[in-house]
Amino acid sequence: MSKPLFAGRLAAGLLVLSAGFSPALALDVHQGALILSHPWSRPTPPSAPTGAGYLTITNHGSAPDRLIAAASPAANQVQIHQMSMAGGIMTMRPVEGGIVIAPGATVSLAPGGYHLMFIAPRRPFKLGDQIPVSLTFERSGTVKLDLTVETPPAPGDSMPGMAMPVDPKGGH
Repeated sequence: MSKPLFAGRLAAGLLVLSAGFSPALALDVHQGALILSHPWSRPTPPSAPTGAGYLTITNHGSAPDRLIAAASPAANQVQIHQMSMAGGIMTMRPVEGGIVIAPGATVSLAPGGYHLMFIAPRRPFKLGDQIPVSLTFERSGTVKLDLTVETPPAPGDSMPGMAMPVDPKGGH
C-alpha cells in the first residue's frame, strides 16, 4: 500500500474514532462572548415531578453577563436553582437575580450546585433524548440549545439525596 493511501486511511480512521470520544465539543454553542458547553440532563423515572439540566458557561468577554431565565417546551416551567448542604440538610432554591458569569470566568451548572430545574416535565427524559431549552442572558440575549439525556454520573458524583431510579434501557 502506498504511503499517501495509508496516511489517508489512517487520518480518516482517526477522525471517525475521535468523533466518538468528544461529543461535548460538537455541542458547544457560541453566543456573543459566551460559550455554552456540554448541555446535558439525566434520565427521569415515569411521572417524576422534576428533571434537572446541566452545562458549563464560559465568558470570554470583558464585561460580566448574567443568566436570568430559562424555558423549555419539555416542562411547564424551568427555574434556575442552587442546591446546597448546611448542617446535613439539603436545600434547593431558585436563584434570585440569576447567575453572574464574570469576565474570563467559567460557571458550571452541575449536580450538587447550580442547575436548571424542569418543573412538571411533559414526559420522562429518556437516554438519548434531546431536551430543547432557551436560556436568556442579560447581555447576550436568548440562546437556544438542546440538552442530551445521558447516563448519570457514577455514584458519589450525583446530587446527595437526589438519586432517581432509572431503567438502564432508558424505558419506563
